Amino acid sequence: MDNAGSTSAPPSPSVSTRILVPSGVLGLGFDRDALATGVAMQPDLIAIDGGSTDSGPVYLGTGTSKYARAVTDGEWRELLAARHTAGCPLVIGSAGTCGVDSEVDALVALTQAWADENATPLRIACLYTEVDPGPVQMAIDEGRIHALGAIPVDDALRDAVGDCRHIVALAGAEAIAAALAEDVDVVIAGRATDTALFAALPIARGADAGAAWHAAKTVECGALCSTSPASGVVIVDIDESGFTVQAVAKDAECTPYTVSAHMLYENTDPLVLHEPGGRLDVSDAAYEHTDGGVRVTGSRWIPDDRYTVKLEGARQVGHQCSSLVLIREARYIAAIDCWCNALRARLQEDVARHIGTLDYTVELRRIGLDATLGEAEFDTQLPAEIGVLLLVTTETAEQALSIARLANPLLLHLGLPEDVSMPSFAFPYTPAETPRGPVYAFALDHVMHIDRWEDACRMEIVEPVNRQSA
Repeated sequence: MDNAGSTSAPPSPSVSTRILVPSGVLGLGFDRDALATGVAMQPDLIAIDGGSTDSGPVYLGTGTSKYARAVTDGEWRELLAARHTAGCPLVIGSAGTCGVDSEVDALVALTQAWADENATPLRIACLYTEVDPGPVQMAIDEGRIHALGAIPVDDALRDAVGDCRHIVALAGAEAIAAALAEDVDVVIAGRATDTALFAALPIARGADAGAAWHAAKTVECGALCSTSPASGVVIVDIDESGFTVQAVAKDAECTPYTVSAHMLYENTDPLVLHEPGGRLDVSDAAYEHTDGGVRVTGSRWIPDDRYTVKLEGARQVGHQCSSLVLIREARYIAAIDCWCNALRARLQEDVARHIGTLDYTVELRRIGLDATLGEAEFDTQLPAEIGVLLLVTTETAEQALSIARLANPLLLHLGLPEDVSMPSFAFPYTPAETPRGPVYAFALDHVMHIDRWEDACRMEIVEPVNRQSA
């Protein structure tokens, strides 16, 4: 086995843990010179996130990655080489964006291929976090599921769970620490909380839990906690009383402002962050600008009475077809609400007449006006041009396409009620209708109470397959 992994054995509580974070996510890119500099700083661990739900439910629903495979494969090979040079473990969580088991296996295969090509045997810990619907439905029956958002816990949820294509539980620091304790070179985890990847080792080595979790939250997105977010690479040192974070790239700097502000990233409370097993409270945190970056002390970790993991599940809810029309006529832009209402009414009549009774939805998103914020839009100034995006969702792809084609002449020529002449607008491409395929929705955005992390995650150790240099 390669010489990495030795740092996973817990030393004395006074040992500081240095973690190198190459980027906010695999596939986003990083400064290669900064990565080399970070490797030369002798990290105890290299860790990177591999996914998110930021881009919606389709990736979990299909069990695929949002990033180009050529990009993620190339970057992973570079990180394997960096790990070999640094002589420390490499950890990734949420493999393949969605963290399903097949994406873990794909990254394991790539890791083994790199090991074989470079005559470098690697011991790999795999953390699989996909959960079958049955245990989740049982947890609903037992009252161990609680809603995080707007989806209630009821019989409808139980049915929706059964329809999910994939369900994942987000692994916490305990699972990552257990994998590192197996003296491995690489940890490849399915869906995991971003912060668990970075908090696990320092906590196992005796660091203050509040400092470890706050440091983890700070560096989860790489250099986003610095003045140069695109540079990617940061280094964080975590010990028994706090942590120090520094940007590695040229002209990048961590400041008290950039570090403290990151508590707001993807978090509704700037002072509290919930994780499996407890919560981080930074109400009393102090941020000091030093020559080595930013020193943070005073963060607190408050354990929960019960251990919970977040569940994510996605199910298919139909098929969708889209069409886009561009409107520049000033009168129509001024009366766009009236025009959209007329189009909906006319399309409803045409569907009933030509297709019949059908369960479908039609959305009109007015790009350039309020497509992003909707009713919350605060800028009332009318634009010179509006792109009206039609989204038709129904049970089958054929039905969605048929309705979009019914809408085609309306999008192109529908006039205002008081107009005698027929207007003409513009399609930016042809054919105007674009089938978007299956549409997915999140069915699970809940937490589940479990007795131990193994109840929602299983670990497998892959022994080295290349023994040329063993």
